[in-house]
Amino acid sequence: MSSPSVTSNTYPYQNERTWTNSERTTARRVFDAALNRELHEIMQKARQKAEEIKEPADVWELERYLTRRRKEIDRKYEFRSSQLTRVFGTLLFEHRITEEELVGLGEDKLKAIRSCAKVLSEDAA
Repeated sequence: MSSPSVTSNTYPYQNERTWTNSERTTARRVFDAALNRELHEIMQKARQKAEEIKEPADVWELERYLTRRRKEIDRKYEFRSSQLTRVFGTLLFEHRITEEELVGLGEDKLKAIRSCAKVLSEDAA
């Protein structure tokens, strides 16, 4: 019988952070809230665009808007431990979440999230 690995409680990849159960709970709450807020914005915009439909071509414009936004949402929101720092950094940069919502995450994760948001803001400038 082999003994359990000494590293069995760590991630298989050196630069991935481990997330405690408490941090995962906080992350899920923040993630879901941000996603729901963004989806509600999309719904409001889609309703507005639908009310403005006057020509057949306007239907396709609405379809293009919804397809574009669905792809953006699919790319942005990925609840995997290896992606959460990037996801939250992006959401913080876009002002879709606040640092106050992230209370409960470890300082190592907060630092990485802030760093990601800072890089995005520098790239946008």
